[in-house]
Amino acid sequence: MQLTQHTDYAFRVLLYALAHNDRLVTISEIANYYQISRSHLAKVVANLTQNDYLLGIRGKKGGLKLARPAEQINLGVLMQEFEPLQIAECFQDPNECIISPVCQLKKVLYEAKKAFLAVFHQYTLADILLPTQGLPGTDGPLDFEKIILVDK
Repeated sequence: MQLTQHTDYAFRVLLYALAHNDRLVTISEIANYYQISRSHLAKVVANLTQNDYLLGIRGKKGGLKLARPAEQINLGVLMQEFEPLQIAECFQDPNECIISPVCQLKKVLYEAKKAFLAVFHQYTLADILLPTQGLPGTDGPLDFEKIILVDK
């Protein structure tokens, strides 16, 4: 499975906010760090704010911070809110696939989707950032090889 860019950016924004939880961060700062579109990131941040993952503070000295502790941000819940996970046409409404009445692929795909989400439900935002390392320096893109899941 491949995540949509929107979900990928949501994870990145939350990781950045967690790594800088001692201060407010800005959309421009995050966009520069990851070298991604500020306008697209603004939509992601709006969605994260609407869903109470981020708290946005307006004004000259405003910015963003996590709206709740990282331990309370479940990756599976976030994934379900951000990722459409409509794996095949048979998951859509209306389903216009002509073989649906005799095809059992939807059952297999549903089981795979359920297993995929179950893994994400086991982790929180706090689990995916090494506490002693934080994010690499702010002069380049994030090195995902340094961010690993912590065994529970």
